Amino acid sequence: MDLILWRHADAEDGLLDDARKLTAKGEKQAQQMGRWLKSHLPEGARILVSPAKRALQTASALGREFEITREVGTGASVISVMAAAGWPDAKGAVVVVGHQPTLGRIAAALLSGVEADWGIKKGGVWWFSNRLHGDKTQTALRAVMSPEFL
Repeated sequence: MDLILWRHADAEDGLLDDARKLTAKGEKQAQQMGRWLKSHLPEGARILVSPAKRALQTASALGREFEITREVGTGASVISVMAAAGWPDAKGAVVVVGHQPTLGRIAAALLSGVEADWGIKKGGVWWFSNRLHGDKTQTALRAVMSPEFL
């Protein structure tokens, strides 16, 4: 299984958190990362998106159908995101378009075994793979990409 964590792009400030929209910078970030992901994602990848406006706008840049689910929304827990994605047993690739600090905590848990407040840049992607190597399961970090490098 591949798990791709995609943090929403730069968004405007505001009191109604779920209604915050992408800024012009965020729209550019989403388009850049969307193009990169299109060229790397396998067909049939499942895409789970937070119902927050900024996450929906970010995911739209990918140009693929996606599922909107509160399990990956603002304030989601590591457990709810991982369960929604089916990690580590789902087949194929799953993209989660979500939020900090949850995505950073997932990255920390996958790489160190402990949840910690790691940062994922706005619009950034962390791509993990889970595989069976002999009789052991391994998690590998395949890519970390930020919009400014595209």
